[in-house]
Amino acid sequence: MEKNRSAQAHSIDGRRTPAQARGAAAEALACTYLEAHGLRTLARNVRCRGGELDLVCLDRNHVVFVEVRLRTNGRFGGAAESITPTKQRRVLIAAQWWLNGAGRRFQNAPCRFDAVLLDDLSADRITWLPGAFNAT
Repeated sequence: MEKNRSAQAHSIDGRRTPAQARGAAAEALACTYLEAHGLRTLARNVRCRGGELDLVCLDRNHVVFVEVRLRTNGRFGGAAESITPTKQRRVLIAAQWWLNGAGRRFQNAPCRFDAVLLDDLSADRITWLPGAFNAT
């Protein structure tokens, strides 16, 4: 229990916990990878009351909402399995929020929900799943 309180204190006062630092590194790797494959990053770490978006990108005329998942330990399932229906709903809520606010100029653009999966912090171990889940 003490470890959790310590981690919360670090995240509240602006310092990153080790897990947050690994997550940020995974998102940076994913961003670089997607940009190398022709996507343009529009936003990172978009948070709203109901959810969060790791990356928002543009792939030609599609707005792409990207969920980045790093799982270095498969004990609780892999990275893909961690994108549960609940997580998908939270991403959808955040996507709608972004499209109604900062991304309103893209409201009529087709959208896609991708996942970038990593089992370690290595660019050559990235799995990109375009259309990983639907908005339904």
